[in-house]
Amino acid sequence: MTVYDLARRLPAVPDLRALCRALAALDVVLSPDSQDRYHLYDTAWAPGAELASKRDGAGNEYSVVFTAAGAYVRGFDHESPMSPYATDDDEPWPGVLDAVPGVFREWVAEPAFSDEFGTPYVTVCLWREHGDTAWRHGDITFPDRGDDGAGWLFALLTDGTAEAFREWARDYYERPIDLDAVRHFYAGRPLTADVVTALNPATTLAAVAEHVAATGYPLSGQPGSGTSSRP
Repeated sequence: MTVYDLARRLPAVPDLRALCRALAALDVVLSPDSQDRYHLYDTAWAPGAELASKRDGAGNEYSVVFTAAGAYVRGFDHESPMSPYATDDDEPWPGVLDAVPGVFREWVAEPAFSDEFGTPYVTVCLWREHGDTAWRHGDITFPDRGDDGAGWLFALLTDGTAEAFREWARDYYERPIDLDAVRHFYAGRPLTADVVTALNPATTLAAVAEHVAATGYPLSGQPGSGTSSRP
């Protein structure tokens, strides 16, 4: 699977934003004391921009920048032969960034996505403006062996099911994961004390509320959140 396949499988921008927020909120509840969570969502990352991200601690990551124009997505598989550090010129693979439109060009050179020399950490890149009917990407000739990492980097975003997250979380957190609680998040229902307890009996809604709210995920009792009970 390459960025070409990813472009066909990634949700539309509003659905992708909701899914990214759910993943970040789930990780807050599952690991409330962590300072380095796997999935993050920052609603105030930059003026006019929200950031969803994933970092696995081994040098692999993705970022999704949501703006008024749409969304810009970049991923980095540090073992891919398309890594800038695997090429002769230490530059991003030809075609990966060349066609990024002007409304997203500032994110190509974003320091948070680059090394100390200004080289972007990237093997995957795609984007979608609100008027687009599909995700777009550059014209890329892939290496004979290996790919850009799009398949495994974005697996939870392309699968989009609570079951996929439960399987991942059981391995990552090494404990049982309540599927109904995960479905609650995936449905975007306001978070309740019962759902928090079902997902992580070691914490409480009060303990995680501030960090969950920072992801933009709704909490029970917030204005406009309505009421909800555990499915």
